[in-house]
Amino acid sequence: MNCIDNYNSTISNASLFKKIEEEKESIGYYNLANQETTIFTEYAKTVKQKNIVVIGIGGSTLGTYAIYKFLKHSKNLSKKLYFLETTDPIDIEAKLEVIDLEDTLFVVISKSGTTVETISIFKYIHSLVKIDKYNTVIVTEFDSKLNAYAKIQGMKRFEIPKDVGGRFSVFSAVGLLPLAIVGIDIDEVMKGIKNTHDSFFSKNTSYKNIIKKARFFVEYKNKFNINVVFSYSSRLEGFNKWYIQLWGESLGKLDRNSTRQGLTPIGIIGPIDQHSFLQLIVEGKRDKTVTVIKVDDFDNNLKIPAIELDGLEELNYLNNIEFSSLLNKQADATIESINSLGDIPCDVISIEGVNECAIASLMYEYELLTSVCAKFMYINAYDQPGVESGKIILKKKLKG
Repeated sequence: MNCIDNYNSTISNASLFKKIEEEKESIGYYNLANQETTIFTEYAKTVKQKNIVVIGIGGSTLGTYAIYKFLKHSKNLSKKLYFLETTDPIDIEAKLEVIDLEDTLFVVISKSGTTVETISIFKYIHSLVKIDKYNTVIVTEFDSKLNAYAKIQGMKRFEIPKDVGGRFSVFSAVGLLPLAIVGIDIDEVMKGIKNTHDSFFSKNTSYKNIIKKARFFVEYKNKFNINVVFSYSSRLEGFNKWYIQLWGESLGKLDRNSTRQGLTPIGIIGPIDQHSFLQLIVEGKRDKTVTVIKVDDFDNNLKIPAIELDGLEELNYLNNIEFSSLLNKQADATIESINSLGDIPCDVISIEGVNECAIASLMYEYELLTSVCAKFMYINAYDQPGVESGKIILKKKLKG
């Protein structure tokens, strides 16, 4: 008797790891952990402008913003970094009002080189200031039309490798170049990536954590199909936005049987959302997993002053407590309240401090987690046909 089926059986850890190792041959983000950074640091030394404006959208900006947002208040940076990433005219004008365009380096980033939003904003900048090889650098694929334009203009060009997808590109020239220019130590960024990469591929701590988490997410995806990242630091607001794109665009797909797959990402900030979304988590429908991200050392000792307030003496226990300590205790209270219920899947990630290595390690781990989830789900994490169809429709509408 012959039997032919198309059932997707649960893949073993060994088989999955083998597939990931094979994927390294064609998916370039894995190998960014071993790249040389001199090309970026040497160029950064030549930049004289005080303002760096990144023009891009989605994967061209979100990862860079996540790292910059996390670090900028703890670093003595020599330059300011801005992002023009939306075609909202109010946003464009508001940002440009505070930037001296005559003292600005424009970093134009588009993997395809024809991103409508990016080129539209770049055209507008052209109308405000002279654009030339002295104030503009281009980051794109080397066979794109944007690269051809830059070559004609004699502009400095940096390549986005074809095998590195946009939302996985933060550790390529897309992120490393602007970060290096403003004074962030990209060698420490690379250290964080390398630590996580090596831990995963040598099957140590990162491997064990990622495999366990991904397997749970996928095996229980029909019950817990919403994944909430609860970041207890406003510095991680950029990370949350980056995670939402990475997770949504990578995992919302049709599998090999044309069955619709997807895990819905939500990124919230503690303690702000502790007074809103936590209610939904605790007493709402049991369809959510929760990942709480804590920062052990905020590199800040701001304290609540020992001030007596008439009628509020019962809150004097707050006196002299560091705000960072209060924030982490709020996180711990949230974790304890969730775990006490016993029916909400919850894990905690603690990053040691506000530094390049820590944020890079966290982000690279989430890239690996995304790839592993995709393998468990039998989908391609690296294409985005649902997005591409919208781009085609937009261009038709614009052309009339």
